Amino acid sequence: MSVRIPLGVSIVALLAGVGPASGQGRRALGPKDGPLVPATNLERVKLGDAAPDFTLAALDGRVITLSEYRDRKNVVLVFYRGHW
Repeated sequence: MSVRIPLGVSIVALLAGVGPASGQGRRALGPKDGPLVPATNLERVKLGDAAPDFTLAALDGRVITLSEYRDRKNVVLVFYRGHW
């Protein structure tokens, strides 16, 4: 009997954490189709395809293009949502 009470409390706590309310307020992840780019003109990449070339400004002001790094062994792309 003494083992059943903590086990029962653990199961109830677990079920309360994964109930239907736990997913509320979350947005689906995926590409954002902005007002200036129609959804039909977006370039979608499939698994295994090469990433399309793009140019971005680095934090120190340099301009970086993906094609500059194509012949290197590994390229890791990290996109931060915020700027610290």
